[in-house]
Amino acid sequence: MAKLVFGMNVSLDGYVDHDRFAPEPRLFRHFIDEAEGQAGSIYGRNMYEIMRYWDEDQTDWEPEGAAFAAAWRKQTKWIVSRTLTSVGPNASLVGDDLEGEIRKLKAERDGEIEIAGPNLARSLTDLGLIDEYRIYLHPVVLGSGTPYFAGPRPPLRLLSHERIGEDVVRLAYVPA
Repeated sequence: MAKLVFGMNVSLDGYVDHDRFAPEPRLFRHFIDEAEGQAGSIYGRNMYEIMRYWDEDQTDWEPEGAAFAAAWRKQTKWIVSRTLTSVGPNASLVGDDLEGEIRKLKAERDGEIEIAGPNLARSLTDLGLIDEYRIYLHPVVLGSGTPYFAGPRPPLRLLSHERIGEDVVRLAYVPA
């Protein structure tokens, strides 16, 4: 059975924003390794549209960017959206039965499946489907934006903590 993991870069005040802070090289390598080992990713529409950046080679990429793009392109992706009618390579749309389709994915797959997007994570948390939350805590204060937790969560229990690079701490929590 697959394990559903919601993990994102987060500011000290709890916001996610890919434009306002980015992972340093050691953390980027960590994300490449994770992408290479995951059984797939489930994206909400907004996060999927952001991540489509990796579908097209960019001339200014460092080797790590190319490595991440290669891992991301190979990965199976499921997209949760009420508005998209088509998706890119290795991706498929999740139908109207979100809970049934995600439970089926969990049952049919092994390994970790990444959950990407706070609103999607909220829906899957409400359904009791997220197995682990990973907070990559950056020493940045944004003051506003999209919160990591888009709504209330059941109590969580700290599973592990790890320093990655100079300034980032990964906190892993599971439902208590």
